[in-house]
Amino acid sequence: MVSTPTPVCDFGRKAIDFDLPGVDGKRHALASAAGPNGLLVMFICNHCPYVKAVIERIVRDTRELATLGVGSIAIMSNDPRDYPEDSWDHMVLVAKQFDFPFPYVLDESQAVAQAYGAVCTPDFFGFNGQLELQYRGRLDESRKEAAPANVRRDLFEAMKQIALTGAGPREQIPGIGCSIKWKSE
Repeated sequence: MVSTPTPVCDFGRKAIDFDLPGVDGKRHALASAAGPNGLLVMFICNHCPYVKAVIERIVRDTRELATLGVGSIAIMSNDPRDYPEDSWDHMVLVAKQFDFPFPYVLDESQAVAQAYGAVCTPDFFGFNGQLELQYRGRLDESRKEAAPANVRRDLFEAMKQIALTGAGPREQIPGIGCSIKWKSE
């Protein structure tokens, strides 16, 4: 596992459309995932210790963001051949176990992760209501272990600001996670 930091936010970059299968048996696209006040696109997986450390916080924050008109979607782009825990069947189990309030979709070709420039799991892209990128940072201070419960909720606070004003914070702390497991072919 390689720890990889996220690049800085490319403010204003437009969200890229996608059409991916979800563990709920439906297909999901940019338009169906977005809320009127924004969209949080998350690249996650099942095996990564960084994701495991914060998955309950991701669920909590996305539930609260939905009340502010921000939609969320989680995309799994890893190649599961070397990481069987990232298989489709495990995606279904994880989504049920944590009662995901957002679609959990498979990017089997990895084209969506490449188009977005995703580099790690978790990797968060926060868009405003016009689907312009306004946040590319961390969830909070957590790393491979969850940070104390009272730490600043960087992602939530940024997305709340985006929902209310359309603009993200200019100061952002990069996220960190396991590198995306790219196909070797």
